[in-house]
Amino acid sequence: MAFLSKADILAASDLLSESVHVPEWGGEVLVRGLTGAQRDEFEASVVVGKGSNRDVNIKNLRAKLVALSVVDETGALVFSDADVKALGDKSAVALQRVFEVAQRLSGLSGADVEELSKN
Repeated sequence: MAFLSKADILAASDLLSESVHVPEWGGEVLVRGLTGAQRDEFEASVVVGKGSNRDVNIKNLRAKLVALSVVDETGALVFSDADVKALGDKSAVALQRVFEVAQRLSGLSGADVEELSKN
């Protein structure tokens, strides 16, 4: 059995994506799983404090993940950090629908958020 080379790994197209129908928004959005760097960014955005004084800030948690996951046909992010508040003001049902797909495609679970607060 041959092992993958660095070139093989870096050339692999490994980000999953899925179209999600969002009737509240009147159409479809393309949701892509997070890259490793994006997941780190997301996790860092919900942890407040350092060392043993860490806490999890779940404010706009769904909107943050959706903003990092919704892409256009070319794979470019649709939302920026500046859009998170406005996105958080959208329907909770719609956000949850997209959030769940983004969560699944990114390998995130509810236990992951709990783990962040423990460490």
